[in-house]
Amino acid sequence: MSPPTVSAWPAARHGWAQAVGAVLTGLAVMVLVAALGLWAAGAGGLPDGAFPRVVAATVVTAVGGSVRLSGDAGAFARTQAGLSVLPLSVTLAGALVLGAGFLRPLRHRAVASAEELAGWAARFAVLWLPALIGLAFAARQTFAVDMGSGTLNDLADLFDAAPKVGFTTDVPSTVLFGLLWLAGVLLLALLVARGAPLPGRLLRRQESVRPAAHAMVELLLAYVVVGLVTAVITIVTRGHVAGVTALVLLGLPNLVWPALTIGLGATWNGRVDGPFGLPMPHVLDEILRTPDVSALNLRSLTEYDGRMWWLLVPAVVLLPAVAFRMAVRSPSRVRLWQHAVHLAVALAATVLMICLTGRVSAHYGLSLLGIGDLGGGLAGEVLLRPRLWQAVGLGALWGLVAGFLGGLLARPVRRGGPAETSRPRSGADQHRPRPG
Repeated sequence: MSPPTVSAWPAARHGWAQAVGAVLTGLAVMVLVAALGLWAAGAGGLPDGAFPRVVAATVVTAVGGSVRLSGDAGAFARTQAGLSVLPLSVTLAGALVLGAGFLRPLRHRAVASAEELAGWAARFAVLWLPALIGLAFAARQTFAVDMGSGTLNDLADLFDAAPKVGFTTDVPSTVLFGLLWLAGVLLLALLVARGAPLPGRLLRRQESVRPAAHAMVELLLAYVVVGLVTAVITIVTRGHVAGVTALVLLGLPNLVWPALTIGLGATWNGRVDGPFGLPMPHVLDEILRTPDVSALNLRSLTEYDGRMWWLLVPAVVLLPAVAFRMAVRSPSRVRLWQHAVHLAVALAATVLMICLTGRVSAHYGLSLLGIGDLGGGLAGEVLLRPRLWQAVGLGALWGLVAGFLGGLLARPVRRGGPAETSRPRSGADQHRPRPG
């Protein structure tokens, strides 16, 4: 067995300290973003000191954990409640910080063995596990629902049916999906970062994955930046500081990433009923507040407000831009049709991710003596789901066109690219720091 190289000793000695710092920073950022968003949304006034528990539940859902809603309305009544939504702003913040912390000790390296990468990932997982368990046990609370005054309140008192609603977590599924989320974040960081080291046998295969994956991350982040600019303009021109701030800190990607798919021509089906609403602009709430499930696409949006055709503009501008950058980073031997295929696959996978994470489902209702829904103004439903395969197919089609166009535009400036220059080196040269 060969002795450890010089550069491996610092990682062996300090790896745990760096992993602890990265995991704690990532967790702190997620908690801070969730807390500020919930505070802006008015959750700071929740009774019984429930605010920290709601923050914990928000972070749990952000990493894919399971939070179950429960209801109790006495012996003669029944409540039904359900919630399925990811606060993607919290998810994105945690993913960026943890990914950067994972890659930091590996910078300036050309090659890293699979064992070394697995060792770093294992450190993060071991530290992430107790954080998940702690959050899962902290995210539990029950609230009494204010029925107001009138007949409904009198009936609730008469039948001892004052409704309560609460939430709790499924600890095993939270741990499982939280660890899978972490694994996905670390793997994506390796795939996307241009300077991240890979095992030597994978270096020649990266040219078909890394430029396209990096382009998709740039596309998603560009949409977030556009959303931030729009939010600032909305605050300056219309006010609504608290509501817009809450949207930005909790669910900005929940808004702008589905807007990307709508700009590509995809359709989302949705419905809003009762006092609840989507974390989206008023125009979307109005379109979806109908007796039946409504279609949300470019056509329905422009029929309601002609300015909504602007959703097409970012797709037309940003897709060729990221396709051009992908082609410039690719080796010169990659052909035009290969650029098109690479971007088509990457964009289809990105749209699939958006469709799976952007779904919204929430409902609450109260029935007394098994008759009807007596929640009155309290009962409601929010639903938003994509036409999945239509969206994925459109993503692949747009990717083909944009990839071909980007490769064509990049022809005059294309260079060898990282995949061509990062060939495996032998012996101790694999562990020498890169210059600069």
